[in-house]
Amino acid sequence: GVLVVLAGSVGQQDLTQGLWGDTKTNCRALIIHLDHNTNNCTDRTLRQLDEAGMWQLSDVRVVVVGDRNEVESVLLHPSLRNVASAVFMAISTKQSSESIHYLHHKAMQEEVGERVKVYRRCLYCNAGDPTVQFVRRERLDILHLSRSLIHGLARNLQGRRMNVVSVPFSPYMDYIKHDDRPGGTITPKNCVDEWLLPVISKKLNVTYNIFEEPNHGFGLATNGKFNGMMGYMQREEADFCTSAGVTDDRLQVVNFLRTYPSDLMTLVSLKPTLLPQHLALIRPFEQEVWASLLVGVVVWGVTLWVLQRAWVWATGGRAVQFITALLYGWGALLEQPPKDPSVNTSGQMLVGWWLVFCLVISTGFRSSLIAHLSVQSKTRPVEVLEDLVKADNWRWGIDAWLLKGVPRDYFSKHTHPTVQHIHKHMEAYDSDGGLRQVLKGRFSFINFHNYISIIVASRYTDKNGYTPFFVSKKGFVLVAFFGYGFRKGAPFYTQFSQVTRRLEDAGIIKFWIADVLARGVRERSAKAGLDMYPDLSTELDDNREVVLGLNHLQGAFY
Repeated sequence: GVLVVLAGSVGQQDLTQGLWGDTKTNCRALIIHLDHNTNNCTDRTLRQLDEAGMWQLSDVRVVVVGDRNEVESVLLHPSLRNVASAVFMAISTKQSSESIHYLHHKAMQEEVGERVKVYRRCLYCNAGDPTVQFVRRERLDILHLSRSLIHGLARNLQGRRMNVVSVPFSPYMDYIKHDDRPGGTITPKNCVDEWLLPVISKKLNVTYNIFEEPNHGFGLATNGKFNGMMGYMQREEADFCTSAGVTDDRLQVVNFLRTYPSDLMTLVSLKPTLLPQHLALIRPFEQEVWASLLVGVVVWGVTLWVLQRAWVWATGGRAVQFITALLYGWGALLEQPPKDPSVNTSGQMLVGWWLVFCLVISTGFRSSLIAHLSVQSKTRPVEVLEDLVKADNWRWGIDAWLLKGVPRDYFSKHTHPTVQHIHKHMEAYDSDGGLRQVLKGRFSFINFHNYISIIVASRYTDKNGYTPFFVSKKGFVLVAFFGYGFRKGAPFYTQFSQVTRRLEDAGIIKFWIADVLARGVRERSAKAGLDMYPDLSTELDDNREVVLGLNHLQGAFY
């Protein structure tokens, strides 16, 4: 809709409602008539616009009618600092005190020959800063504001210098510092932003002043006030920040631009190990099968003993001892049966069917044992958070820098009992400290998949590609995407969005991420100069002595 404001005649509440509209409509154009019959009407109107949040509505077109002496003070007023399109129609003091509709009516009757001067505010024409430009002079009755004059989307930002706050977040942002003091200027290095920011700079003609957030904090809210990068955005101390996660709280103070796809939060644990060899002989059958066999042997022995005792009681003759019947059942199951203890036909039938049963069981056991010795079973890997809670005497931790951003809110505010339990017993380490805890066993380290994968591949992997760590592929998503955060009302948000959207649709951003991951592993490995783990090629040496294990004896079971 279009909102017409007569200076001094609109209340603050009505002005705010008119600017922000409702769920169905919002303000698309604002026409302001500065009436000089009211004292201080200009300053009061502009203050009302600032309090109403006009600075957040960069896409609203503004047309101001007023006195020629107020052109610069109005168009460069802080309340309109983010408005992309603002036009001032300057008329004489006498004319400006009359109704716009009355002036237009007089002009149509050719009673007014006075021409109006049209000015516009150009956001970037003063070496990237706003300035006021004179457009033309026209008679009021034939004045026409062209589409190009009121269209606010500039394709060329004319060298505007933007302040950018950043924290390290590999592989998206990493940098080299130009001085050791916190909050100093930086230059992106070995990261995706090293490619993306120059492309945007060249396309939109902008330059950057990139500095680090002193505490390397992404931003957490306390009583509505953010710290970290989000605090810089909330206080408008920077134009935008580098990649951060999107949350409901942050959206209240920052406009996020989708830049990179979301990364999984994953678990790092020791690789699954072989199950103990001393249990290999019982592993072919499940516990239920072994229990059934035990009960079956006892029941069969008791049945044979009862039948033989009944036969001896009825006809006389040699009796069968209970221990003899029981041991025969076990011996037949082990393919080493003793002498047949049966003394009648019914006992022989029972023994015969038991031998058939033992043949089936022993054949199945032998086949399963050979299979388990050929492809040995391993412990179950830790894949999801539920696995941490179910494991006995298991500990877990998280990278300390993640507690300055979205992961802290996720674990502290989540209502699921498993996540609450994880948060209650969470430990904090840096990346190397957490991985050292993993090496001690029965510990998992929580981190972003891409970030920790670079560290594992570059620092904890030998030249043969072996690493003791298992990085889970079944992580969980914290945020919808990672993106640049822009201060509210930033007039260049749309231009940045167009560039990044085209790069993403073309697959270039995805290619950059894969390239940075691969290049980061190579460069960090070369910088380390040595493997964190010794050469494991000796494990493949057939001439060295090895400990004799059950897997070396599996030929006896064929």
